[in-house]
Amino acid sequence: MGLMVDPTRKPLFHHEVHEDHEVTSLIKSFFRRALGNRSCVALLTYILIGIRGERAFVATINTRRWVLIMILAFAFQPVWGEGGSEAPAIVDKGTQEKTDKQETHKGPPLSSQASKLLSEVKQRISNIHTKELQTLLKEKSGTVFIDVRAPEEITLRGGSIDAPQHFNIQRGWLEFQIDNYVPHKDTPIVVYCGVNQRSPLAADTLMKLGYSNVRNYADGFFAWQQAGLPVDSSDQALDSFLYSKPQEVIPGVWSAIGATAPPTYANSGHNNNLSFIVTEDGVLVVNAGDNYLLAKSMHEEIKKITSQPVRYVVLENAQGHAMLGSNYWQEQGAQIIAHKDAAKIIKQRGSQILERMQRRNRDKAFGTKVVMPDQTFVDKHVLKLGDERIELLYLGPAHSPGDVLVWLPKKRLVIAGDMAFHERLLPVFEYTDTAAWLETWEKFAALDAQHVIPGHGGPTSMQEVSKYTRDYLVHMRKEIQTVLDDDKNLEDAYTIDQSSYTHLDTFNELSRSNAGTIFRAMEFE
Repeated sequence: MGLMVDPTRKPLFHHEVHEDHEVTSLIKSFFRRALGNRSCVALLTYILIGIRGERAFVATINTRRWVLIMILAFAFQPVWGEGGSEAPAIVDKGTQEKTDKQETHKGPPLSSQASKLLSEVKQRISNIHTKELQTLLKEKSGTVFIDVRAPEEITLRGGSIDAPQHFNIQRGWLEFQIDNYVPHKDTPIVVYCGVNQRSPLAADTLMKLGYSNVRNYADGFFAWQQAGLPVDSSDQALDSFLYSKPQEVIPGVWSAIGATAPPTYANSGHNNNLSFIVTEDGVLVVNAGDNYLLAKSMHEEIKKITSQPVRYVVLENAQGHAMLGSNYWQEQGAQIIAHKDAAKIIKQRGSQILERMQRRNRDKAFGTKVVMPDQTFVDKHVLKLGDERIELLYLGPAHSPGDVLVWLPKKRLVIAGDMAFHERLLPVFEYTDTAAWLETWEKFAALDAQHVIPGHGGPTSMQEVSKYTRDYLVHMRKEIQTVLDDDKNLEDAYTIDQSSYTHLDTFNELSRSNAGTIFRAMEFE
């Protein structure tokens, strides 16, 4: 079959790019449109222009030399799941929110045979409606929620229901993957889709597979969304590589809050907080970002807030989402600062961290290179920007080698990095020393901060991060010690009670591995 071009479809790019920040926005818009076209075959041709011998490369998107991007997109019968056959256009965020509230979502027309099948299935399953679902969530019943829509639908059409134990398993893969997510057949399950067309079939399938407590959310996601109930979005800023735009925490201190989820292509690796401090003598940024283009998007947002240059970028540690965007900032003239232990990790493992990010981010990884920090320190490094005294502190071992805090004593604000968690379950890695972390925590608490910007999740208080960081570590070590004292094994460690933390994001991904990692470490303490 030859490629057919539909002349009625709007071109993905229909105007000339005049501003540098538009390049980032338009590139991302293309990928959003392409994702929405589920049978899309897209040929991307990058024509790189060099002027006066300047190097031209699409990933750098030089501020003084523009890249001409030509995209030829060919589509076969686009399908957009429930709610219509056409992928939604990329629109202004405010316009989209207004449209979402006004839109009436209906599923695609069904044939008589399909309607009959759906009607028969609905007679066999149990349903739950919006008010009951709200009550269920408040009860923290341990129910597993399964959204059977395609990931691109979730990204482009408002997200998913905000529930603690939530999985996206596409309807076509449900039979093959459900065992990996829900091994116990008596686990309470709620399945849903957009407008109650695919989810009844999913509920019926799960019942046939032997799951005994399955309910279908008959109102569908769009009813939940239009009722103004909590949703979780895989991308809150569709016109940027950022997951969300910066918010002002207190005067002069801003943070772009990342997704409290693992890094994905959809969130562009923005799953940590990218913060910055604005002074009359320049800007200090905390975390370089996961990649070059993400760092550039962050910089574009900073330039909307202040004309001051970015003078310093502090790396909270050596993880990819903290340091891989450093080469962008160095190109802008900023000094990269890190703890000496973090610099050591970057030198030893930087290429592996980059390769892992490139596999995940694919085209969004363009331009990213591993570079070394310009400055390192051991215990404390003080910067003076305008009237602001900014202290970079290493208080001791914690989550990762070289974990750095940024402390503003005048404002009583700490940018805590991975010292402190609260909205997502903290991860324990092989190199994490939980006993030392608890000792370091006492020094952290002694700062007596009034405002805390953690490494993940929104701004909060010391009481909140203590509850979900220090108290979690104390609980886990106490339970693991009991397992060891009773001469039990690793399998017993996996079953210790972590039910007080099931509502936290990433609980399903991390709780079991945390137990195993702490057990193996404590065996040799």
